[in-house]
Amino acid sequence: MEIGWMHNPRQRQVLVFFVLLSMYGASAELGPYSVVEETERGSFVANVGKDLGLGLTEMSTRGARIISQWNKEHLQLKVQTGDLLINDKLDREKLCGPSEPCILHFQVLMEKPLEIFQAELRVKDINDHSPVFTEREMILKIPENSPIGIAFPLSNALDLDVGSNNVQNYKISPNSHFRVLTRNRSDGRKYPELVLDKELDWEEEPEISLTLTALDGGSPPRYGTAQVRIEVVDSNDNAPEFEQSLYKVHIPEDSPVGSLVVTVSASDVDSGVYGKISYTFFQPSEDISKTLEVNPMTGEIRLRKKVDFETVLSYEVDIKATDGGGLSGKCTLLLQVVDVNDNPPEVTVSAFTTPIPENSPDIVVAVFSVSDPDSGDNGKTISSIQDDLPFLLKPSVKNFYTLVTQKTLDREERAEYNITITVTDMGTPRLKTEHNITVLVSDVNDNAPAFTQTSYTLSVRENNSPALHIGSVRATDRDAGANAQVTYSLLPPLDPHVPLASLVSINPDNGHLFALRSLDYEALRAFEFRVGAADRGSPALSSQALVRVLVADDNDNAPFVLYPLQNASAPCTELVPRAAEAGYLVTKVVAVDGDSGQNAWLSYQLLKATEPGLFGVWAHNGEVRTARLLSERDAAKHRLVVLVKDNGEPPLSASVTLHVLLVDGFSQPYLPAPEAEAADAAPAAALTVYLVVALASVSSLFLFSVLVFVAVRLCRRGGAASVGRCSVPEGPFPGHLLDVSGTGTLSQSYQYEVCLTGGSGSNEFKFLKPILPNLPPQCPGKEIEENRTFYNSFGFNIQ
Repeated sequence: MEIGWMHNPRQRQVLVFFVLLSMYGASAELGPYSVVEETERGSFVANVGKDLGLGLTEMSTRGARIISQWNKEHLQLKVQTGDLLINDKLDREKLCGPSEPCILHFQVLMEKPLEIFQAELRVKDINDHSPVFTEREMILKIPENSPIGIAFPLSNALDLDVGSNNVQNYKISPNSHFRVLTRNRSDGRKYPELVLDKELDWEEEPEISLTLTALDGGSPPRYGTAQVRIEVVDSNDNAPEFEQSLYKVHIPEDSPVGSLVVTVSASDVDSGVYGKISYTFFQPSEDISKTLEVNPMTGEIRLRKKVDFETVLSYEVDIKATDGGGLSGKCTLLLQVVDVNDNPPEVTVSAFTTPIPENSPDIVVAVFSVSDPDSGDNGKTISSIQDDLPFLLKPSVKNFYTLVTQKTLDREERAEYNITITVTDMGTPRLKTEHNITVLVSDVNDNAPAFTQTSYTLSVRENNSPALHIGSVRATDRDAGANAQVTYSLLPPLDPHVPLASLVSINPDNGHLFALRSLDYEALRAFEFRVGAADRGSPALSSQALVRVLVADDNDNAPFVLYPLQNASAPCTELVPRAAEAGYLVTKVVAVDGDSGQNAWLSYQLLKATEPGLFGVWAHNGEVRTARLLSERDAAKHRLVVLVKDNGEPPLSASVTLHVLLVDGFSQPYLPAPEAEAADAAPAAALTVYLVVALASVSSLFLFSVLVFVAVRLCRRGGAASVGRCSVPEGPFPGHLLDVSGTGTLSQSYQYEVCLTGGSGSNEFKFLKPILPNLPPQCPGKEIEENRTFYNSFGFNIQ
């Protein structure tokens, strides 16, 4: 029987059969049946169906079959008729050797419901072998003075048959000196002895030839012959004699080759060459010759090969001692083999099921039998498996075991089990056998897909190309096969106002997300949506995750200048006194950028100037300051071009043009706009007009200084009662504050005091002066001191 039978289409029935097997603990006996050896294949042995009381169809429906140990198919069962037939010719000698009776054990198994019937088949011997002598010619040297009645053992014939078909009798050809007797050994074998009936006379007949015949008990009997040649020896009238006629020895089966079994000893009273003894085995069998050897000089008998209790229990052999004159004596050695625990148990798996579905309880995984050829406690066994496995080993009928699941299995927790079936005998030392089987667990869709993250944050740069891959989501499923194949989809948007269908799409196979159209950071900076993942199991399981898309800014907006405005009808002219020190704040360029981050980081630089080196621009805040002290040689009008550039890649920029007018004092009239450059070509007569204007300006400045002096004195007298900052009295130069809050890259707020003359027209005069915020209460004194210093720089001596 082959172990792989469970892989045929009847596997489902076999599973039911072994479930029932674990529920039965008893078996019935059938037979015994008998058959004659050499019976042709297909010969009828018995009708098992009648013996079991089953009908013809019931044998088939119940799934009856034959199993036998060692998986040797000697018999076959026809389930249609219930007949037990010979599957192959049986040779009793090959099956059992000399053992009698020859019994083959087998079982009849019924699967539905499970029943096991023990049975045995006895193979009967037929007389198909003739006796054979190992020696075709035997030579005996017999002294002429041998007494009447002395017996001489002869080689026995071998017959492979047993019982009455074995050798039963020996005969010898007719003669006047000898007759033959048939003797029995302790093991049942028969051997001949030659008995002297009449004295020998060497002088009359020095040699006698006889024919020895061995007859078995068959009908008709078979026979074999050998020649016996007797040489009559003169003078040597004493044969060797052994100290014991029977040597009985026990030897363990694990004795090494060369071990001493026994030492036999014989003596001869003759002298000289007739008293010198040599030892030999007398007609040993082939097995004896291979197993034992005798030292011809010392009589020591040693092992030529290891003995095996499970193969041969005992050995019996005659030992002949022969002197120099040819006389011999004999003794018998009976060697009994002592069993030791030298055979590990053997495991035979009859059924095995894999894979088994998860979440299914009480499944029969395997059915196996255990055997040990040793005897006694050496042949008793116990079976076990690992303690940390969800399986249970249950004993069944006559050394059969079933391996069943102890609880439901979870494939995701463990998809494969390596089970070691350990069988240990009770001998000393104990021997064990380990049989490994691998049990696979098949999948059931009991796990929903799980995203690697509960939420994903993706980033995409604005102005992207349509169908751009912006990122991926990924979900895994602990199941296998179709139960683990994940499909992705977009779920309805969280915000109904977000046009999700026109923004993104998802690849259902791999979770890749794509932007469907170009995005604008300034219009939509971020949006959220949900993604679902469903497996292909039945029923399908699903899960979802949140995706947030952040739109990254691109440098697609150039800087925009807030101040000074470039689209005004008349350009703004900045006035700078010629007495201004280096670092004097002329004005500040204010710009903003619609982008964000470094794309909105603005830097300023002076691109063009009427007189390079006179003015400078602070790169980070756009302040335009004097780079050095002014002199009379510097031109009165200056045109500056300031470049405002962001920090994007590539950078974008804008430029602004500034007009700066250098003045000598506050009475200098307002010069015409820079666009009136053509006026420089006027006739020299215009110089007189400018001189008159300059004189008027000097007079105005003098009058203004007197008023300031009076105001300072009044402020000092009333300083204790004053609150806040001292203001310049209203006069021809009323004060107005221009507040430019920090925009774009401005780091703080600035205030500029704009002073105008009382009149208008061509005599208008203005200048900017920074007003520092949050001055302490001493601010009025500081401001007067600053004004005094400012006016003194124009040549006024104000105390």
